[in-house]
Amino acid sequence: MNKAELIEAIANETGIAKKDVDATLKSFITVVSDTLQKKDKVQLIGFGTFETAERAARTGRNPANGEPLKIAASTLVKFKAGAALKEKVNTKPAKAAKKSKKK
Repeated sequence: MNKAELIEAIANETGIAKKDVDATLKSFITVVSDTLQKKDKVQLIGFGTFETAERAARTGRNPANGEPLKIAASTLVKFKAGAALKEKVNTKPAKAAKKSKKK
């Protein structure tokens, strides 16, 4: 699912106009990004937690020629799924009822 499909699905689910859903989604992304930039975490109970982690500098190998290269330290974004999300993902979806055929 891409962003446009997500916006459409939310608009259909809620009855809110697509432009309003788009603005809300953009705001959500901005707030989460700004919070993570400050090294704080965003916890949505039942859905999951967005947080950052530091990755130390290290030495790697160039796969083309095997020569060592330095990989700079960086900050990672992590997502840990909440219990309700894990349960939902691990439950098989209900089968859609078959439409009866007219004779």
